[in-house]
Amino acid sequence: MEYSNLRRQAAYMKKSLFDQGYLDEQFYQLEELQDDVSPNFVEEVVTLFFRDSARLISNIEQALDKCPQEFSKLNAYVHQLKGSSSSIGASRVKNECTLFRQYCDEENLEGCLKSFQKMKREHAVLRQKLESYFQLLRQVGPAEKATRPSM
Repeated sequence: MEYSNLRRQAAYMKKSLFDQGYLDEQFYQLEELQDDVSPNFVEEVVTLFFRDSARLISNIEQALDKCPQEFSKLNAYVHQLKGSSSSIGASRVKNECTLFRQYCDEENLEGCLKSFQKMKREHAVLRQKLESYFQLLRQVGPAEKATRPSM
């Protein structure tokens, strides 16, 4: 009884991540790569994403603090973050990266700063939500093949 309740809770949590726009289709594709040989594949990839993205966010922060700003360097860091976000399906972070890059192209420092704050919030919220999700999955035990919710 408890097991099926946890599974239902995990499924609901994942669905809400999609419904709220935190994740996109790419996350399902990542799940499809998970198998018996690497049962924690998705969690490991997401953990690597958060480690690498924290470094990139720190680099962006340092670049924003420099005067004058090197928009081409900022753009390169954000481009890396956007690619990483895309690879795990972190939709809101990816979308904010797109907006940030537009501000870089315009050399709009104020836009970059506002976008960066929103990007950091989206990143932090996603991290917290995914940590809770993976914690719940660990309680459920070994995952079955990834399934998309029926629409």
